[in-house]
Amino acid sequence: MSELDTRQRPENHKGHPQDRPVAVVTGGRQGLGLAAAQALAHEGFDLVIVDLQPDDDGVAGIRNLLREAGAATAYVQADISDIDSFKELVDVIWKAFGRVDCLVDNAGIAARPLTDVLDLTAEAFDRVMQINLRGTFFLTQAIANRMISLPDAGNYRSIIVVTSISAELVSLGRAQYCISKAALSMVSKLFAVRLASENIFVHEVRPGFIETAMTASAGAPALDQWITSGRVPVPRWGQPGDVGQAIATLASGRLPYLTGQPIWVAGGLNIPLSP
Repeated sequence: MSELDTRQRPENHKGHPQDRPVAVVTGGRQGLGLAAAQALAHEGFDLVIVDLQPDDDGVAGIRNLLREAGAATAYVQADISDIDSFKELVDVIWKAFGRVDCLVDNAGIAARPLTDVLDLTAEAFDRVMQINLRGTFFLTQAIANRMISLPDAGNYRSIIVVTSISAELVSLGRAQYCISKAALSMVSKLFAVRLASENIFVHEVRPGFIETAMTASAGAPALDQWITSGRVPVPRWGQPGDVGQAIATLASGRLPYLTGQPIWVAGGLNIPLSP
């Protein structure tokens, strides 16, 4: 386990309300995680950011962004692949604000280098599974158990799992990534069914071609062809804010009769097209 930064306390504004909902975002330092944190801040949430990277000047900039949106923040450095640390991690998360209303399971790694399915090594396969699947599953389990151990105040509570279009669409160079995301789709359904009676809703968000550093490292020009050829009906790259807004909408509880199904944020890429 990476060291938990227990020294960092939330930055509350003067007169900041203590009854605001609280969201935990894993991998919240950049990309989709940061976009989710910003959207949740605008939605009225305070934030606990969990990330592998240390609390440094970059985190100070993130704090400023979230403060401008009205949110108090806490930052916890942790490695979600280290499941033995999760009891301590959950304790630290709850100490930040005394409550958690939403968990955004966003942290994960890509398949790099791209490798044909016939050449994939067990080491590369296991590394992605350890973080994307195993770490996410057991952190979700730990936080869900803490949620249901506390009195239900009747507020909307949710777990939002960020998967990918790769949960369904095949990419031969990213076999381990596809398998991890397909498995996380089932994880979402399992927790959705188990937690519905506990008044906790579970949502799966499947981003498509979103303009981030991760997609750029996969070869953006090749993905451009999918967009320009009409394979993506909305003819543009998605932006991190598109995913963040979807996450914030789900976390808000404005879709109260929805749980356990994938929400594609992919410009219509999931719509089958005939020749």
